[in-house]
Amino acid sequence: MSSNVAVIGAGSWGTALASVCADNSHHVTLWVRDNSLAEEINSKHTNHKYLPDVSLSPLITASTDLEATVKGKKVVLLVVPSHATRSVARQLAPYLEPDVLLIHATKGLELDTLKPMSTVIREEVPKEIGERIVVLTGPSHAEEVIRKSPTTVVVASASQAAMMHAQDILMNPYFRVYTNPDVIGAEIAGSLKNVIALGAGLSDGLGFGDNAKAALLTRGLAEISRLGSKLGANPLTFAGLAGVGDLVVTCTSKHSRNWRAGYLLGQGKSLQDTLDELGMVVEGVRTTSAAHTLALREGVEMPITHVLYGVLFEGKSPRQAVLDLMGRGRTFEREDIPSFRQ
Repeated sequence: MSSNVAVIGAGSWGTALASVCADNSHHVTLWVRDNSLAEEINSKHTNHKYLPDVSLSPLITASTDLEATVKGKKVVLLVVPSHATRSVARQLAPYLEPDVLLIHATKGLELDTLKPMSTVIREEVPKEIGERIVVLTGPSHAEEVIRKSPTTVVVASASQAAMMHAQDILMNPYFRVYTNPDVIGAEIAGSLKNVIALGAGLSDGLGFGDNAKAALLTRGLAEISRLGSKLGANPLTFAGLAGVGDLVVTCTSKHSRNWRAGYLLGQGKSLQDTLDELGMVVEGVRTTSAAHTLALREGVEMPITHVLYGVLFEGKSPRQAVLDLMGRGRTFEREDIPSFRQ
């Protein structure tokens, strides 16, 4: 059964999710900030800046009016950068229907509070809506989803009914949706994989090869699991789509802007030049800062995150960062064995 869906945010991922909904026969209103982009989507059915050479469904209509986009809609997808999530959620709140299904698909931590996005949104919307928030995450490049390449994701929520409703809205022959009640695990995994992807790109930029990247992904997953478990996540989540699935796709693909940012850094470009060249939000940069602080606060060992923080914010050279990692003291790989160092 078709629904009226609002998608807030017309970047590559928001546009791809709007396309998924339209392919499921839902009528989609896509909120954009830029009048010229709204005109392009409505007249040409394209979003050339974020997804070039792709035609969008005529069931997608763009609007710059947030109230008109959201009011009366029973399904709202929030797909804006992490640094804008709180302010946009606050603006949305007065217009949300009491029984709305609110899905967010932003992977990041709020820099000032270190909170995941579902917590940020919950603080800004009515309580009954906040209790049913759904997190959408997993291995999903927008560039492939928009071309209907087979993709499998996961939705997480404290509400089983909300998760199942999200499945009904999103699932189709090329976009498979699983459910998982572990909201904390899904968000920590989705956020921190961007940090490790920066490291993977940096390693490739330095020309270190497959051995180094395999080690980085494996030990990076250990860091993500360590922090997530400390925060109350189910460790099994990190072996699933939100964890290892998203980590692999983000660390090994040139579609990943986090990988590309790391690659440019590894080739000697400054952080500012890297961000200017990419021209889009690189969530891993902010998340590295937040995760570094969060790990120190929680007393969790995250050496990859800490050396990347040094590269991004303290002027450490990428090559020295790798040497620092390789020169750490001896330890066990398995964390269920009491560790010792010599």
